[in-house]
Amino acid sequence: MNALRALFFSFCFIVSCSFSPTLLANDQWAAIGTGQPLFTMKGSNTIGAALGPNLAKLYLEHNGVENVRILPSRVENEYKIAGELDGQEVFIDIAAHGSSTGFRALHSDSADIAMSSRPIKGKEVKKLIELGDMLDLKAEHVIAIDGIAVLVNPDNPVEKLSVQQIAKVFSGEINDWSQLSTQYSGPINIYARDNNSGTWDTFKNLVLGKKIPLSESAKRFESNDLLSDTVSSDPKGIGFVGLASVRQAKPLSVSDDNTTALQPLHMTVATEDYPLARRLHLYTAPSSNREPVKDFLAFVHGRSGQEVVEQVGFISQNPVAVQSQENREGPNEYLEMTRNGKRLSLNFRFKPSSASLDNKARQDIVRLSQFLQLEENRNMRLLLIGFGDEKQSQSRSHILSKLRASAVKSALRHEGISTLPVAGFGAYKPVATNSGSKRIKNRRVEVWLIPEGTDSIELSLAQR
Repeated sequence: MNALRALFFSFCFIVSCSFSPTLLANDQWAAIGTGQPLFTMKGSNTIGAALGPNLAKLYLEHNGVENVRILPSRVENEYKIAGELDGQEVFIDIAAHGSSTGFRALHSDSADIAMSSRPIKGKEVKKLIELGDMLDLKAEHVIAIDGIAVLVNPDNPVEKLSVQQIAKVFSGEINDWSQLSTQYSGPINIYARDNNSGTWDTFKNLVLGKKIPLSESAKRFESNDLLSDTVSSDPKGIGFVGLASVRQAKPLSVSDDNTTALQPLHMTVATEDYPLARRLHLYTAPSSNREPVKDFLAFVHGRSGQEVVEQVGFISQNPVAVQSQENREGPNEYLEMTRNGKRLSLNFRFKPSSASLDNKARQDIVRLSQFLQLEENRNMRLLLIGFGDEKQSQSRSHILSKLRASAVKSALRHEGISTLPVAGFGAYKPVATNSGSKRIKNRRVEVWLIPEGTDSIELSLAQR
């Protein structure tokens, strides 16, 4: 039977039925009848504008719902994703007014899922404590990687800026293009997301920090797409949006202190090496036992859900192997051991002030296990290379980076995956400044696929 056959005419009845589903683990589906959504999602416009509705649409279609449509509400940035099953309407509600509104909706029990383009804040964790630990793996779901693109008009000759320069522009300290380019001049027009936006929260955290205010002349937008279109039509404009909303504007390469300027491309964003990369989240009450919610999350984490992520314009978490390039950077030993390898589009990272893998890394262990079972990867060996931030001594930084790689090796061993001996290169190849809170981004483990028969790497690792 179809997964959504259990539809009812009254909110009072919750019924389950037996079927052979694609998604449901326990062969049960609970659905609320006419006038009630399967579940409601509220929060981030970055997720809710396109990604959330498209994930909901494909999810319903995978469960046999027919004629599924994404129906805009009369209220801007609100949608109903609806279809029919046996003549009955099945639908999911989405309201996208900013990440903070999603957490407020969880607290008021007016949403089942909070969409957020930033991590949950400490004060929100405390406010939602009655729902359980909102930092638990059952509550926090990283569904995609996004890069905040800093945009200018396509005719603007400026190609790259540092995080520090961007901060000065958006605070108004730099207010004319002639201060950034010898080929361009004129007053800078600033466009920014609104205060409810997770995009704004992330930009403020990664660029402005706590001490640098946004210029009072900045024009604010609730919509990423509208902001991008405004910048692309303004020769003197600059703004920031989620990666899926670059549209016709020109994204700049971005560098941090003592790092290489990077474009917001698939590999740089997927590995979170790009300075303004960020994670997109769904949050649920960890104690929730609502089957549609749990099964929707399982779908989103799976390969089909992640393909939707890619189609919408974000970076999926399905691993991709990329052949190493000649312009790679790092110590000679690192370059030699990865010379014939392919780097995977994921980095393992850790909880703050902890040696434990964070929630995304724990999901990535599962994804990596599935990826290695593909036929084309069965003759490849796995190489884990740890990096870190600067410590009191170079040797301590080196030891900690190797321990991080060993932690990933141990987690993979639990999944039955063996790896080559691990390597660690300390504070080499920083992807963020080594001062302040950003330094945590440098604590990471790269993953490489090495062809069997590459004897030089065995010798190199044995000598470390």
